[in-house]
Parts: sequence; structure tokens; C-alpha cells
Amino acid sequence: MGELLDAAARERERVINAYFTGDKLKIIPARQRRRLVVLELLASHFDPTRTYSEPEVNAILEAVYPDYAALRRYLVDHGFLDRKTDGSVYWRKV
Repeated sequence: MGELLDAAARERERVINAYFTGDKLKIIPARQRRRLVVLELLASHFDPTRTYSEPEVNAILEAVYPDYAALRRYLVDHGFLDRKTDGSVYWRKV
């Protein structure tokens, strides 16, 4: 089991190093498995104990990548963030 966890951690680190330069995302991965690694890291920018307005979410994501709307949509679609049906309030799903 330890070897499997080590391999997963190495793969995660490899994906992060390939797609990020410092704190900036270079490109959104096309492959879902890699995209999920990136989204998991981006989700860590959100405190699970609070809610965020859409402008707050946009500002956090825009600091990482210019197409913050795509990142926001992916985070919601893949279950990392949730939102009210009107899109006015977002929160990190735990």
C-alpha cells in the first residue's frame, strides 16, 4: 500500500510541476486525470469553513490563470466547489 501511495504522490508532483510555474497555471490539462490533480490543488485555495461570492472566487482563480470562468466551472462540475443555484454564493465541498 505504501508503494501505491508513493507512486500517486510522485504522479501528483509531476503533474503540478508540468502545469504550474510557481503559483501560475500555464494551461488547463486536457486529460481529466491531470485536470483533477490541478483542480484539487486549486480547491485548496478555498477555506471549507466559509462561503465566497462569485467575484471573490473569480479573483482567487484569476490570480492563478486568466480564464477564471473555465476554472470555476471545472471546480463546480467536478465537485470541488458547490454553489447556490443562482451562482451568488460558492463554498468548498469537503
